[in-house]
Amino acid sequence: MTAAQSDRERAFVAYLEGLAARGDRAALAALRRGLSGAPGAEAGMHRYVVAWLPARGTRFREDCFYLVAALFASHPQDWKGEAGEVSNFGASFARLAREAGSASIESRFAGLLNADGDQLAVHLRHAVSLMKSKSVAVDWARLLEDVQKWNWERRTVQREWARAFWTAVGRAREEAEASEEARPVE
Repeated sequence: MTAAQSDRERAFVAYLEGLAARGDRAALAALRRGLSGAPGAEAGMHRYVVAWLPARGTRFREDCFYLVAALFASHPQDWKGEAGEVSNFGASFARLAREAGSASIESRFAGLLNADGDQLAVHLRHAVSLMKSKSVAVDWARLLEDVQKWNWERRTVQREWARAFWTAVGRAREEAEASEEARPVE
């Protein structure tokens, strides 16, 4: 993704954040209605998304903008990562695993990584719903960049998300085991 493309994604997410900050409930409701069908199928979304679409983008790339707009409207909590901090969706999923404390989170994450482009929207809707329930923030601009690369043959995004998730989950397990060992025996 070029710098100009990345700037577009960041500007679009800043625009969505502005809608949320202003409390534009009508706009957010129109965008949330996009969760009920295929990305871009809800006509009420066009008003808020079309101006941000790339001039010569593919249908898949346009669908990514619609999808992320709808997901953002359902959970407008943005993760502003520190410099050098990994803030991709895998890292958000790792935070969700810590908050939820459920073994099923790991299998849901693996299911997401195995999803093809046609299944991605459904998996992301469920994941964002879980994140909302546990107040886990999402780096929306990064998600928008990543979903556009989802179908790349090398599966770079999936590998980056996996690395972020399992590195954090493994670290949390090691810390839990260390604290168990350090606890005095009664």
